[in-house]
Amino acid sequence: MNLSTIEKVNVSGKRVFVRADLDVPLSETRDSQHETRKIEDETRLRAVMPTIEYLLGHRAKVIVGGHLGRPEGFDKSLSLEPVAKWLSIKYKVLSIKYGKRGEFDGWEITPDLFILENLRFYKGEEANDLNFAKKLSSLADVYVNDAFAMSHRNHASIVGITKFLPHYAGFHLAKEIEMLGKAMDNPKRPLVVIIGGKKIETKLPLVHRMHEIADYVLVGGKIAQESKVLLKEQHSKLTGKKSVLLVADSNSDKSDITEQDAENFLQIINTARTVIWNGSMGIISEKRKVKSEKNDTERGTRLIAKGIMESGAYSVVGGGDTVEFLNKLGILDKFSFTSTGGGAMLAFLSGEKLPGIEALLNNGLYHA
Repeated sequence: MNLSTIEKVNVSGKRVFVRADLDVPLSETRDSQHETRKIEDETRLRAVMPTIEYLLGHRAKVIVGGHLGRPEGFDKSLSLEPVAKWLSIKYKVLSIKYGKRGEFDGWEITPDLFILENLRFYKGEEANDLNFAKKLSSLADVYVNDAFAMSHRNHASIVGITKFLPHYAGFHLAKEIEMLGKAMDNPKRPLVVIIGGKKIETKLPLVHRMHEIADYVLVGGKIAQESKVLLKEQHSKLTGKKSVLLVADSNSDKSDITEQDAENFLQIINTARTVIWNGSMGIISEKRKVKSEKNDTERGTRLIAKGIMESGAYSVVGGGDTVEFLNKLGILDKFSFTSTGGGAMLAFLSGEKLPGIEALLNNGLYHA
């Protein structure tokens, strides 16, 4: 895929709008006087930093835009202020200045770095309204998409804005396309694909495509519980080359895969030379407390993670809950590549065209 990256344009003295992945998990703590929101996983924020650093280093004025959660209008609990504060710490700024760029609220981190408030506070964002996209474009001279995790969405800051500005891929988005493509186009075999979690409607297409590409497809989590018969029926109807399919059973309270299925999965993972993993095998707790063996719903996911690390295979992992879990365990860096995308990763691997990527490939501008 021939994406033009920001290195192809002279950004010196120009205003650059960077669409970033800012949808980070937050935790809240309260006392009698204050409410504090803390970022629980910085993976997506760290991913965009090379692009921001490059632009600032080449004397651009950077405006960062993104969203958090699924607000319906303004929602203080989903403000991007914690992200603005995170950036201020990175740039050793004692305080951030609340202000505006055009019609948009946000925070000035430094004179050359500004972050917009949650774009989903505006109806025009998710509607991909052209007038809203044009207002966003008026803030900048150049547009950079570094939000792979949102590139399967047809939203104004992902697609519409490219009609009004010269547009390029950020470093992380380009890396996502390269690494996911590498895992699919000519993988070292055996290729083992592990699919878990609960978003059945987005994961079934991936299971179907992997039947024809992978050597083994291992399915756990809620998708296995609710779609076991369907998955096996689909598999039985395939002709020609197809993978070996294993669909895990759940334990008695349906909170994890069984010990036997975990062991079966590990035996296959141990033979792998390439592993693609998206989705947990059981329920991931929000709190990292020590559990007794009896109520440990994360055992299957931990075993799979350990098995992949010990296999020595080239490994790609994605999905918000899975990445956050591995990061909290302190083992995320043991995987070859971490995708910031959940749904976008699934869509890309399933062979779908992502609107955000297609928009970058289209060099035409809207002049009406």
